[in-house]
Amino acid sequence: MTMDAGEAITGGRTALGIELGSTRIKAVLVGPDHAPLAVGSYDWENQFVDRRWTYSLDAVWAGVQDSIAALADDVRRRHGVELPGVGALGVSAMMHGYLAFDADGELLTPFRTWRNTNTGRATERLSAEFGVNIPHRWSVAHLYQAILDGEEHVGRLDHLTTLAGYVHRQLTGEKVLGVGDASGMFPIDAGTGAYSAPMLTRFDELAAEAGVELTLADLLPRIASAGEPAGELTQAGAQLLDPSGRLRPGIPLCPPEGDAGTGMVATNSVAPRTGNVSAGTSIFAMVVLEGDLARMHHEIDLVTTPAGDPVAMVHCNNGASELDAWAGLFTEFARALGTEVDPSTVFEVLFTAALGGASDGGGMLAYNYLSGEPITGLEEGRPLFVRSPDSRFDLATFMRTHLFASLATLRIGMDVLQKTEGVRLDRMFAHGGLFRTRGVAQRFLAAAIDTPVSVGDVAAEGGAWGIAVLAAFATRRAPGQSLADYLDTTVFSGTALQTVQPEPADVAGFDAFMQRYVAGLPVERAAVTNV
Repeated sequence: MTMDAGEAITGGRTALGIELGSTRIKAVLVGPDHAPLAVGSYDWENQFVDRRWTYSLDAVWAGVQDSIAALADDVRRRHGVELPGVGALGVSAMMHGYLAFDADGELLTPFRTWRNTNTGRATERLSAEFGVNIPHRWSVAHLYQAILDGEEHVGRLDHLTTLAGYVHRQLTGEKVLGVGDASGMFPIDAGTGAYSAPMLTRFDELAAEAGVELTLADLLPRIASAGEPAGELTQAGAQLLDPSGRLRPGIPLCPPEGDAGTGMVATNSVAPRTGNVSAGTSIFAMVVLEGDLARMHHEIDLVTTPAGDPVAMVHCNNGASELDAWAGLFTEFARALGTEVDPSTVFEVLFTAALGGASDGGGMLAYNYLSGEPITGLEEGRPLFVRSPDSRFDLATFMRTHLFASLATLRIGMDVLQKTEGVRLDRMFAHGGLFRTRGVAQRFLAAAIDTPVSVGDVAAEGGAWGIAVLAAFATRRAPGQSLADYLDTTVFSGTALQTVQPEPADVAGFDAFMQRYVAGLPVERAAVTNV
């Protein structure tokens, strides 16, 4: 690399983004031009404990510290300098879920992640009372379900937050949350940028009806928009983040955000009529709205961009995990034959093969439901593959079927937006592991939503890069400059994109697959009941 990169690092003209995703904790360091300078990561997995998906807080800090250490090693290897500190810092993580603490800061119940779907009674009642869709995974749904279930810890609650909010508080001492992440805890009033006051009042009344006296407004973090200061790294926070002492107290932090918001930043999708699809363990679309939707839909969540603009979110709990499982099986088979293969090569071969498969899945059907899927009304999942006796049973069609299945539930929600509500999109960006093999999942997504889909190398580091950009925005933006303008003129100016147009044969094939997919949902429900 050039000396300029080393000078930027030693001079602290950098921003560091940390994102705690579903399967990986990642740290990305960017320079003055927002280009990634170094990366560090740590793989982790959720656990299914007492029928709930969770991560331990010890694993959070082990992963964060390992990621920072790996990033420092990458700095040394690529640039020949030591990491002396950073100019700005941001934290992002999986949205939603339930982290409840008492007045001493002790966790009252294991972290309940976005993946849990045990909140059915709460979501049904709150959605009816509020007149907006309250998804299973939102923090307020978890809290109300705990109240309905008479959980003892509710009486000792002092504050609630998300995973990003928790990590940020440990680093700065500030109980604050970016507006995008906060919009996955409780509905936001688009006019004020604050939690909806009438809904807060109504929630307190519902809690009282259930025998619990609380003031929800006192339990939630304060809200900050992109660009606003959100505290500085404390001495204790610096030690937690990096026990080696490389990162010193005083580093300014931007508001902590959810992975949906950082994905929007990473794909320059924060302006109306833009959208993005993020695909990893889950898969979701974020579409920035021009106006209100005509009515409530259980398939659509209303959240915000990191700047507070309204967004329609189609969130599917199940994304690429089942594809990972099949790739692992093929890797194991290759090794049993005596061929040592890299998993990334296996993915590329399998994904590329799918391009030659039957356009409609050839009589095969798959469901990638490892966990429940609220959009299709399933509280639990069972991964399922089934085919008709006369199906075209070859590798190419098999892989196309599983790739289609990873997009099928998203398509159901996007149909509500595009066909029922008439929401228009000028551009859709895609990022995440599913799109790493060039031109495959991107092509199938274009067919699924009948919209051009773009990918760009600048978003290759995903949400960790996105939160690093938000950290840079908080310290470098011009007075009064909007996030959308900063991204357009400073971050993405001159960025090359690869855009795929939907092919008519693919669109028709995906439509035919979807008819079979929806008709076969009772088979998946039977599997949940009987297996």
